[in-house]
Amino acid sequence: MPQRPPEQQPRSPRSPGRRSEPTGIADVGGEWIMLAGGGCAILLQLAHPSVGRGVAEHSDFASRPYDRLIGTLTYVTAVACGTEDDIRAVHRAVGRAHAPVHGAADSETPAYSAFDPDLQLWVTATLYWTAVRVHERVFGPLDQASADRFYREFAAVGTSLQLPPEAWPASRVAFEEYWNDAVEHLAVLPAARTVSRELLRAEHAPIWMRLIMPWARLATVALLPERLRGQYGLVLTERNRRRYERMMSLTAAIYPRLPLRVRHLVRDRLLRRLRSGSAG
Repeated sequence: MPQRPPEQQPRSPRSPGRRSEPTGIADVGGEWIMLAGGGCAILLQLAHPSVGRGVAEHSDFASRPYDRLIGTLTYVTAVACGTEDDIRAVHRAVGRAHAPVHGAADSETPAYSAFDPDLQLWVTATLYWTAVRVHERVFGPLDQASADRFYREFAAVGTSLQLPPEAWPASRVAFEEYWNDAVEHLAVLPAARTVSRELLRAEHAPIWMRLIMPWARLATVALLPERLRGQYGLVLTERNRRRYERMMSLTAAIYPRLPLRVRHLVRDRLLRRLRSGSAG
């Protein structure tokens, strides 16, 4: 089984201002505001040539964004907040989904497989990097103990994807070195650019998803590293930068004060769905 925090039942995030213990993955994983980083994480993943090719050749993410979104959210929520049975269920689902995802080398990318530890590390790294930025923007900077605990526990997201535990960088400093080097070697291929346009338009998404897409696109473009924005053909104007800052400042003022039952709506619904056997 993958390494994970010892808690067996979903836990509630601390209320604003409460400092009883360091923040861990269960505190962050239950917050639906983490969705704000989802688009950025996906584009970061696609910017890895092998991941981008794998998604383009084997995924229906663009035509079925809701199904793919629910699958990803269920996986992360189960690892962060679920029981051992929940983790086993999503582990099996991930294995089934990854089994056909492989391809031979071509003129632009080497051979790839969804079980490649390097690719699994990159996918996990994008989820961690975006989660930290969104969480700190809404709740404020993590203290050192919380940052270290969250980083250590986040390895479970990768090990549930068959990532060997030793592949996760040993410390936050080591992760920063890995991240900076990895970003420098990213290259957005035409297939990934096409998928990204389809995702950001969300033409085949449910109505509720299309309604929030202007907000989601703004957050995605603002969070994306500048070098990759250009490769995707995206531009963050000064006006949109100010809009993003106002949007996140308002979110930071309101969201932490919402009742926990509201902040946990997505988490609780996903776990109920998983346990009923309708997820995956």
